[in-house]
Amino acid sequence: MRRPLLSIAAASMLLAGVGVASAQTSSSTTTTWTNEEGSGLRQYSTTKHYQSYSDPAWHAQIGAELPGSASIYPLPDTLHVPSAERYSYSIINNQPVVVERTTRRVIHTWD
Repeated sequence: MRRPLLSIAAASMLLAGVGVASAQTSSSTTTTWTNEEGSGLRQYSTTKHYQSYSDPAWHAQIGAELPGSASIYPLPDTLHVPSAERYSYSIINNQPVVVERTTRRVIHTWD
């Protein structure tokens, strides 16, 4: 009796793990951001007179959460990317960075 229960429990855990891995893969959409989009964001932000967050000690890295005092701005309507409503952008040390709106985590930078 114990052996079948162990087998069922092991199989259930294995399937649950596969389901979680599958959900993680499918929920994170990968968007490719081009250099032209980076230039467009930089130009757009200057026409809007958006301020750059300046801190030479803070470097925008993928996955880093923006400092609380860094402003985020909506993507311009001219920027057509999948799931655009999920993203915003900020200007950090005069460089645009794309952030996930809900977490404020950097998902793309341009050097």
